[in-house]
Amino acid sequence: MAEKEFTGQQFETQDAYEERVIEIARVAKVVKGGRRFRFRVTVVVGDKKGSIGMGVGKANAVPDAMRKASERARKNLRNVHLAGTTIPHEILGKTAGAKVFLKPASPGTGVIAAGGVRAVLEVAGVRDILTKSMGSANVLNVVMATFDALDGLRSPALEAARRGKRADEVAPFWERRKQHA
Repeated sequence: MAEKEFTGQQFETQDAYEERVIEIARVAKVVKGGRRFRFRVTVVVGDKKGSIGMGVGKANAVPDAMRKASERARKNLRNVHLAGTTIPHEILGKTAGAKVFLKPASPGTGVIAAGGVRAVLEVAGVRDILTKSMGSANVLNVVMATFDALDGLRSPALEAARRGKRADEVAPFWERRKQHA
């Protein structure tokens, strides 16, 4: 296992993946004698080049839950289609009551997002994007809705082939503007 170095809200490991702890929640199970408390940790892992994964771990202690979540996130890695420093097109992701709208932004805009959405986008390698989280504010559902949106992204080349157009015709507007200027 790679050695971990704690730096605020994120873990940096030596295997080229960056970990971000999204949430640490104390959850309770009601039994005959009272309540049994455990910890649920949500972790996002990414290489800042379009590969991301999410894991949730539960245990009686936070470090064990973090280890489980990290392992599950690394097993659940998936690739995201990026267009330079942003995403190729607008998309809406939904999970349960949470909705996350992602919109591409021109270079220099930055990541206009908060909480779990920001963490997911930063470890994915997105540097310019506009977002809006609607509906539920449950952090786990918002993160899962963000993953749903990122999974629905299509590369400009594939989308152009599907529509029967050239790739530059379906590229983001600022890419087309650069080509015509």
